[in-house]
Amino acid sequence: MGAGYAGAVLAERLASQCGATCLVIDKRTHIGGNAHDHYDKAGVLLHTYGPHYFRSNSERIVAYLSQFTEWHPVEYKILSWAEGRHWQFPINLNTFEQLIGRPSTSGEMEATLAEWRVPIENPANSEEVIVSQVGTRLYEMFFKNYTRKQWRREPSELDASVCGRIPIRTNRDDRYLSEKFQALPKDGYTAMFARMLDHPNITVQLGTGFREARQQVKYRHLIFTGPVDEYFDHCFGQLPYRSLRFEPETLNQEFFQPTMQVNYPNDHEFTRIVEIKHATGQQIPVTTIVREYPDDYGPGKEPYYPIPAPDAKALYDRYAALAEKEEGVSFVGRLATYRYYNMDQVVGMALTEFEKLKSRHADLPRPNAHLTGPAK
Repeated sequence: MGAGYAGAVLAERLASQCGATCLVIDKRTHIGGNAHDHYDKAGVLLHTYGPHYFRSNSERIVAYLSQFTEWHPVEYKILSWAEGRHWQFPINLNTFEQLIGRPSTSGEMEATLAEWRVPIENPANSEEVIVSQVGTRLYEMFFKNYTRKQWRREPSELDASVCGRIPIRTNRDDRYLSEKFQALPKDGYTAMFARMLDHPNITVQLGTGFREARQQVKYRHLIFTGPVDEYFDHCFGQLPYRSLRFEPETLNQEFFQPTMQVNYPNDHEFTRIVEIKHATGQQIPVTTIVREYPDDYGPGKEPYYPIPAPDAKALYDRYAALAEKEEGVSFVGRLATYRYYNMDQVVGMALTEFEKLKSRHADLPRPNAHLTGPAK
């Protein structure tokens, strides 16, 4: 269930390495999950569900995906709009120089931050993790209101990992991310997924929901990558998520903004404007920008972000206990494990689950699934 990273990796491994027959089902009408990309009417390649900046420190994961794609190297760069101007972001020495209005050094920045920091020995939430690194002013400029918009919760209510994911640097490294491998699939994510699923033992059925599939399909083992609370019919209540709304606009100019992403922590209802053409390297005389609006999760909306807060974790733990006891089912991926994973982490999780399945089902290959009703 699910044709995103977790489902595609496991189907590919089981089919190519074990000769297993795999049926991949997705409620959407396309493969690739949230990493799906497409060309809009103007011919601009867009990331359909928000920007997906692939990066990894794992040679194993990069080598695995490299079987299905060549890469377009990218150093992801973003800016933040605050106090009427663009700022270098994440915070680095260039940001500090903008702030003080003159050239500086790493030593001066480190000394200044030491004065600005709020001493907190063990930061327990997102507010504490940032003010303990850079103090109140920079926290309020770049983090406080952005986090409020994104999560509709105070940073003090969210796990430290939410803002802790963003690096703070005292050198001139202005890359958004720190991983040693940073690139996009040369032909796009969708093309990469299509190659992964292009195997005679893999059947893909789109436009089919989980409950419908349960009635149609007989299977030997189920790999479930959707929301774990959906699998258990929300028996403990619905897990909280944040959703997103995207507002694209095509412009008759080569570029709109100076870099691929500009954050708007304090102005406007949207959190960022993404111009992915900066990252893809596409040569085309027009551009499409996408304004991204955080949204409440509800009927007809996609669950993008599990909410990393104590109350949400407590509810998920109840579902996790049920999942642990479920025989013949693997729960894999961001939604199935209610964790905010990067793409490479999901690939790694799926590869690990494949090794477990290969050991557990030592008698593979044999057919795993077949339709008992009409294919879509």
